[in-house]
Amino acid sequence: MVEFLQSEMRERHIPGLQIVVVKNRKVVLSKAFGVASLQYGVPVSDTSVFSINSATKSFTGVAVMQLVEQGKLELQAPAARYLSDLPPDWQAVTVAQLLAHTSGLPDILDQRSSGLIAGSPEASWKAVQTLPMEFAPGQRFSYNQTNYLLLGKIIDRLSGQPFLQFIQRRQFDAVGMPNTSFGDSRDVINNKANSYHLAGDGTTLKNVIEDFTPNMRTGAGINSSAQELAKWIVALQQGRLLKPASLNQLWEPSAYSDGKPAPWAMGWPAIRRGEHRAVAGIGGGRSAFYVYPDDDLAVIILTNLAGGQPEQLIDTVAGYYVPALRKINGGGYALYRLREQFGAASFDNIDQKLRQVTEKYAVSAPSDGALNGWGYRLLAQRQTKSAIAVLALAAQRYPDSANAHDSLAEAYEADSATGPAIQHYRRSLELNPKNQNALDRLKLLERN
Repeated sequence: MVEFLQSEMRERHIPGLQIVVVKNRKVVLSKAFGVASLQYGVPVSDTSVFSINSATKSFTGVAVMQLVEQGKLELQAPAARYLSDLPPDWQAVTVAQLLAHTSGLPDILDQRSSGLIAGSPEASWKAVQTLPMEFAPGQRFSYNQTNYLLLGKIIDRLSGQPFLQFIQRRQFDAVGMPNTSFGDSRDVINNKANSYHLAGDGTTLKNVIEDFTPNMRTGAGINSSAQELAKWIVALQQGRLLKPASLNQLWEPSAYSDGKPAPWAMGWPAIRRGEHRAVAGIGGGRSAFYVYPDDDLAVIILTNLAGGQPEQLIDTVAGYYVPALRKINGGGYALYRLREQFGAASFDNIDQKLRQVTEKYAVSAPSDGALNGWGYRLLAQRQTKSAIAVLALAAQRYPDSANAHDSLAEAYEADSATGPAIQHYRRSLELNPKNQNALDRLKLLERN
C-alpha cells in the first residue's frame, strides 16, 4: 500500500500527505509522507494539520443532529420555522434539504470566481435573497454554499451560541481534538501545512490563498490532522457524539421529492449505497475521509494539493482491508498497475493492457472520472498523444458520458486535430445540451 500511495503522490505531484485507517474502531495504519511546507522544507508529521475545506460540512451535519436530539430542531421542518424574514420562495425549504443540497436555493458564491456574489458578506446576503430559485425544493441536487450559511444561522439561534463555538465545544473539545480549529490564510494556525495548486504546466506548484469568511464556515474552514479526524469518527461510532439512531439518520442517503435517490446524506456525500456502502467528507480536492459503516472501516487521507483528489485513492486503500471492494471499485488500483506498464513508452493498445490488468489483479475497471483525471494530468504536462489515448479509452468504455467526449475533444483540440475535436464536442453536446464549454468551442472551431 505504501508503494501505491507514493506512486500516486508522484503522479499527482502531491507535496505532502497523511493517512489513517481505522478498522473495528481502532487505528491500524497511520503514516505521514512528504513535505508540509516547500518554502521551509518542513516534513509532514502526525501533528501537521491540513485544510479540510468542504469536508467541514460533515461536522455541520453532526451539529444539526445534536440539536435534533435536544428536541430543538426537526429535519423535515421548514427552515423558516427557525429563521424569520426569509424570502417567500424560500419558505418551503426544509432543514434536510439544506443539508442534502436539494433546496433549490440560489448560490451566494459566484461559481466563476469562487468569491461571494457581491463582495462583502453583508451585501452578498442581501443580493442572494433577490435571486430566483434554481428549482422547486427537493426536485434535484445543486451543491451550493447558501444552504450551509442558513444552517449556520439556525445553529446560532437554536444553540444560543455562535456555531463556531457550538462545534468547538460539542465536537472538538468533547472528542479531544486540541489541534483542530477553524481558520484560513489570514489566521496563525500551529503546524499548518501550506496549501498548493498546480500551475498550467502541470508540474509547477503555486501557493493557495484561502479565505473562509466567519459566517460561511459551516461550509468550509476546519483545519485538522488525520489522527484527530480518526478520533472524531471513532467517537461518532461509539455513540459519544450522537445516539446510534441519530448516527444512522445522519448517514442515511437522502431522496428527491419523487422518491428517487439523491447523492448526499445529512452533510455527508453518499458515495455508495447497498453493498459496502460508504459516506464521506470531501473538501477542496485535497482532503477526504470515507466511512464504511457495514465494514466498520474508515480511511482518512489529507493532502496539501488542491486538485490532488485523494478521494480517488480511498476505495483502493480500503480494498487492502476489505478485498471485496476491489471488484466493486478497484479502478484506482487498476490505473496504478496500468501506469507501471507504460512508463515513458507509447500508450498503444491501452484498452488491451487494461483488460490484462483487471484480469490479473481481479479488480474493476477505472471510472470515466478516474481516466479523465489521468488524461488531464498528461495533457497539462504536454503529453498530448498519451492524453488522447487515455481519454479515448474513457470515451470508448463510457460512450454515453458527455464529460468523456468533452475531455477527448479538448485533447484533440490541443493536438490541432480540429475534425476529431468537433466530432466529440458534438457528441458531448448531444448527451448534454447544457454543456456550455462544448457550445463555445464549437462556435470557435466551426467558424475557423
